[in-house]
Amino acid sequence: MSYRVARPDEIPKLRNLVPVRHHFGIQAFGVNLWTAEPGEEVVPEHVEEEGDEELYIVLAGRATFTLGGGDVDAPTGTLVYVSPEEKRKAVAAEAGTRVLALGATPGKAFEASGWELWLPAREAYDAKDYERAIDLSKQQIAEHPDYPGLLYNLACVESLAGRTDDALEHLRQAIEARESSREFARGDEDFAPLRDDPRFLAITGQAEAGGAGA
Repeated sequence: MSYRVARPDEIPKLRNLVPVRHHFGIQAFGVNLWTAEPGEEVVPEHVEEEGDEELYIVLAGRATFTLGGGDVDAPTGTLVYVSPEEKRKAVAAEAGTRVLALGATPGKAFEASGWELWLPAREAYDAKDYERAIDLSKQQIAEHPDYPGLLYNLACVESLAGRTDDALEHLRQAIEARESSREFARGDEDFAPLRDDPRFLAITGQAEAGGAGA
């Protein structure tokens, strides 16, 4: 079939994310739909570390984007372009706000990002079925070994499942691959079971372990 049709409400949602690209199997570019109610984030705060340019389209409601240190009012029909290095977030200002996000890296074939590859495990994680989430995460890592975000998420789930040694090792690997994971881990509640472990403190740069600096 050369075409498919779906309304946003027909695509299973993950929290406030409608995984449009995943639903249609789109390979050429990233595209997802975010939904929120007044006061909720409709675009999480982030920069595009992989170099994606992004275009946000307000399909319904109204959003307030925070860009370049200031706020931008974006009612229905507004287009907002953001370069990769610019930090961005948006908060819903009206009920039923929907923002479609499209992105790709200039001059590079599109590849799904780590967070999107983790979607198959996300439902199990949300349901607290941590063993299944671990199995699904490992499958994705085997197929996509170049995404440190998958290792980080696996470490989170292993921590919650009580697999302390595995969690620490995968967190170490995630930080080696992406330094920003070190700071994220310090405040991540998924690592609460490891918070007092000297090895966790060493890996996250908060203490020394065995007399060696972190």
